[in-house]
Amino acid sequence: MNTEQLKAFVQVARERRLTVAARQLGVSQPGLSRQLQALETELGVRLLVRTPGGAVLTDAGERFLPHARRALEALAAGTAELGALTTTPRGTVALGTLQTVGTYLLPELVRAFKGRYPEVLPRLSEGTHEELEARVAGGELDLCIVNLPMRRVDLVAQKLWEEELVLAVPKGHRLTKLKRPVALAEVVEEALVVIPGMSGTYALEAACEARGLKPRVAVEMDNAEGLRRMVERGLGVALLPGLMARDHASRGFDVVEVEKGGPRRQVALVHRGEEYLTAAARALKAFIVDSLRQSRA
Repeated sequence: MNTEQLKAFVQVARERRLTVAARQLGVSQPGLSRQLQALETELGVRLLVRTPGGAVLTDAGERFLPHARRALEALAAGTAELGALTTTPRGTVALGTLQTVGTYLLPELVRAFKGRYPEVLPRLSEGTHEELEARVAGGELDLCIVNLPMRRVDLVAQKLWEEELVLAVPKGHRLTKLKRPVALAEVVEEALVVIPGMSGTYALEAACEARGLKPRVAVEMDNAEGLRRMVERGLGVALLPGLMARDHASRGFDVVEVEKGGPRRQVALVHRGEEYLTAAARALKAFIVDSLRQSRA
């Protein structure tokens, strides 16, 4: 029995689908299956059963799962303790981010971090809020950057910044010509490009409902970068984080500010607790916090 087999089992138990678990662990599906089979062979019991609806834990699997989780947590805590003994941060630190942060903020931050800590290897990945929190809680990620509020109560969050959502519109759009912040009530008859379940989408839906209108949704996306591209193609308008609008002049869309009191987002750095962080993870955490504090001072 080894760590990779335990991680494979815990991940499949969480996701219930081998394809999803394999992708998040960065292994092939056949490789993941072999790890599970080896674990079951060593234990002498069947832990999982594959069904059309996904992987289902057997009774033995249900009983073994909490022990596997505790074993991985204990190993992570022991590794973190050893990492704390070194005064020079080195090794790998796993950081998960939302796509907007990974695309528009991290490249410059990571470049500067590597200049200061050349012996640390940042391992970056993107995902949804729920995925990133789950991966931090499970010990797959050391840190993640997500929007507040938190979904889980067993994680620690440190607020990094707060920003307004702005309206991205096609070049030359009528709202750009107003040359002033607009109320969302002025947007309700526009074709909209949205991500279901996001705060900006809720704000637009509420504005439409207040006017007795049904939102004119032109396209639904699953990521903010996709929203931007759809706006550039003239398919509609969208609410985007201010972070994405900093260099809009060089892109194919215009930005219109929303009136005071419009939707905002708070962004936080999340981890399981200082005792779980290696020297490399603590160095990256401190660097991100300090760099953003200085840039916004």
